[in-house]
Amino acid sequence: MAQATAALSLLLLLLYLNSDGNSVVANEQKTWCVAKPSSDQATLLANINYACTHVDCQIIQKGCPCFSPESLINHASVAMNLYYQCKGRNHWNCDFRNSGLIVVTDPSYSNCIYA
Repeated sequence: MAQATAALSLLLLLLYLNSDGNSVVANEQKTWCVAKPSSDQATLLANINYACTHVDCQIIQKGCPCFSPESLINHASVAMNLYYQCKGRNHWNCDFRNSGLIVVTDPSYSNCIYA
């Protein structure tokens, strides 16, 4: 019980609600949205299609920095993050029918820089 109370206290120190009622990470810690590894191919494709109708996903096109590796999970993660960042980094902008995951470790690699 003491461990649970300590964990809750730590969480409350890290998180607070802003005036709009949205949760905000203390010290404005950067976050990214990626596809859950357990997501199926149809979901990943739907996420790419949805995100790319709202944001510019040129970065995942052939010849662009985030094309390789050429996989649905990679392209979906990039597209989902573009959407998440563009829409204000709210947790609901990374839900994608429960197939998105907010991370605090920068998923950028090689020349593919996650915004």
